[in-house]
Amino acid sequence: MTPDQTRTTRAWVLHPDIKSDRDRRDAEIALDEAVALAEALPGLVVAGATVVPLREPQPGELFGKGKIAEIAESLEGSDIELVLIDGPLTPVQQRNLEKAWKVKILDRTGIILEIFSDRAATREGVLQVEMAHLSYQRTRLVRAWTHLERQRGGLGFVGGPGETQIEADRRAIDEQLVRLRRQLEKVVKTRTLHRAARAKVPYPIVALVGYTNAGKSTLFNRLTGAEVMAKDMLFATLDPTMRGVKLANGLDVILSDTVGFISDLPTELVAAFRATLEEVLEADLILHVRDIAHPNSEEQAADVRAIMASLGVDETVPQLELWNKVDQLDDEARAGFAERAAREPDIFTLSAWTGEGMEPILDAIADRLEGEMRIEELRLPFAEGRKRAWLFEKGLVEAEVQDADGYLLTVRWSARDAARFEKV
Repeated sequence: MTPDQTRTTRAWVLHPDIKSDRDRRDAEIALDEAVALAEALPGLVVAGATVVPLREPQPGELFGKGKIAEIAESLEGSDIELVLIDGPLTPVQQRNLEKAWKVKILDRTGIILEIFSDRAATREGVLQVEMAHLSYQRTRLVRAWTHLERQRGGLGFVGGPGETQIEADRRAIDEQLVRLRRQLEKVVKTRTLHRAARAKVPYPIVALVGYTNAGKSTLFNRLTGAEVMAKDMLFATLDPTMRGVKLANGLDVILSDTVGFISDLPTELVAAFRATLEEVLEADLILHVRDIAHPNSEEQAADVRAIMASLGVDETVPQLELWNKVDQLDDEARAGFAERAAREPDIFTLSAWTGEGMEPILDAIADRLEGEMRIEELRLPFAEGRKRAWLFEKGLVEAEVQDADGYLLTVRWSARDAARFEKV
């Protein structure tokens, strides 16, 4: 380990409490999440955290001059090296605040990108994060350190003024992005082949989704006996993990643990991690895991639903909502949530940590996956050999009879299988 990796950086977290956002999120809870994000960065120590009331963002510096001077006075003589702003910053705002406070500034997008850079483990994840980082950096080239303002000479003696260092850096980033996209295309193609191979095994896919730190990986470990990293930390796991599971009724399923969602997810990462969430698009059942003990549980659930809608998740796919971490509730709150869940057929309370409430969930998973199966007869002409092959690949054919007109097949399938069959 190098000296740079062992040193710690002291940081101060600021949450701009913008007046127009106050109805959407509680400022103190949002600050707690920002601190948790900061603490997820290795080598970073949060020395302080503050909510900064803000009537409206200032275009040049985000905060007003009085608040900037007040914060500068607080930073002066301290050992704070980094200020984390829990919100988006324009390149100009970032540059001006760094000049005013004489420390490095990182906004919410930058924080999440740093975490993802540290945690991505698979080749695909690493490439996607690097692309997101470069896209983010490309917009930051106006930070105007002196070397970025110099111009390079043109070609030959009669060349024009040449290109600025910013233009050269931007071109270098664009070239690197093109290279990364080519590499990613190869990785995605390989993963697509793996998915096609899995598709030949007639096992339904059950996808776990939820806000980061809701307990998805803990639940995944309890269901599968796997040892996926599960910690009380935002974005403890990033890369999707899949395992085969045999349910109590003997039904085999593939369980997929996906990356956790978060409010105000950087647009660069929504695009970059779309591929890692494709398993959700292919799922036969979605388990939405919620941290029911979190004071912003409802808002977190709304964020998850919004991201799934933006991904184009099929609304016809059955979903179960799992209210996790009931072990962290007092008896009265636990009883209240259990009573509410009992009135809804698709909501269950549980503790993935202790195992409480697992049996009803396993029964519900089996019911949803088996309950939608039906037996039908299909008539296919000889010319429809491709569709016939698809049915056999999926393991949906129960019996087949051939006559002069073609094939008469008895299939056991779900409505989702039938919809996919129509597209073959």
